[in-house]
Amino acid sequence: MNHPIAKTIREYLDQLRSELHGADPAMIQDALYDAEEHLRAELAEHPQLDEAAVLAKVATSYGAPDEVAEIYRVKEGEVEQALRPRRVRPVAEKSFIAKFFGVAVDPRAYAAMFYMVLAMATGIFYFTWVVTGLSLSAGFAILIIGIPFIVLFFATVRALSFVEGKIVEAMLGVRMPRRPLYVDREKSIWQRIGAMFTDPRSWSTLFYMVLMLPLGILYFCIVTVGMALALGFIVAPFLHVFGYGDGIVMRDGSEVLWSAPVWAMPLVFVGGVLLLFAMLHLARGIGHLHGQLAKHLLVKAA
Repeated sequence: MNHPIAKTIREYLDQLRSELHGADPAMIQDALYDAEEHLRAELAEHPQLDEAAVLAKVATSYGAPDEVAEIYRVKEGEVEQALRPRRVRPVAEKSFIAKFFGVAVDPRAYAAMFYMVLAMATGIFYFTWVVTGLSLSAGFAILIIGIPFIVLFFATVRALSFVEGKIVEAMLGVRMPRRPLYVDREKSIWQRIGAMFTDPRSWSTLFYMVLMLPLGILYFCIVTVGMALALGFIVAPFLHVFGYGDGIVMRDGSEVLWSAPVWAMPLVFVGGVLLLFAMLHLARGIGHLHGQLAKHLLVKAA
């Protein structure tokens, strides 16, 4: 797409956003942030030049918007290719058994399971932070410190969303922003504050942080109960061999020792192994779905 030569940094960034239309929103956020940082650094180094002259100068070094967009698209593809696990055979050629047990060598499954356990702690923290912040904001609204406190609270929420994005990308493998949200520095401070409150991303981030509490509890219960059952079934036959496999049941109001039949022990062991691998698949699937949810709520649409 051919654009007229940008005369201001805002025009340059608008052209870059147009060139990156349809790309990953996280990548667009990173590209806009990097471009603005570079252009404003060039402008600060040459105070005797106006924006148009600086943009004409950096067009040959940093690149025109279409060139920068192409570089980001190529680099993004190279990074995704490098991070994608290598496969000896295409997935379609693998048997069901190979696919089922192959999850054991997928690090993403273990990372997702760890995230599900961690989500309970982060969910409690996020929920407490949001509820406390909103409550105090409502209470301070009638005071002179109300507006500064609300602005500070929303700023901390944005910072926490950036940290959460880092965690999601590292553990769940979903591309998240690696740079803070691009902010138009040509706007006044009041315009920036107004944009922060009218930005749907600010409110979707609050919703995500509140939602993390029930999701974190659910994830933690799934992992702990599922893994406890799986590992319990696996070790049960060995405990039975050493005489530790007896259980207690109630019959006619009295306690009675009960032991599973010997012939059932191999089936219990196999069931535990199958449940263990099923839990890895479930964790990987939940991790993928949660990553998409985080991206939808935490990343501003391009």
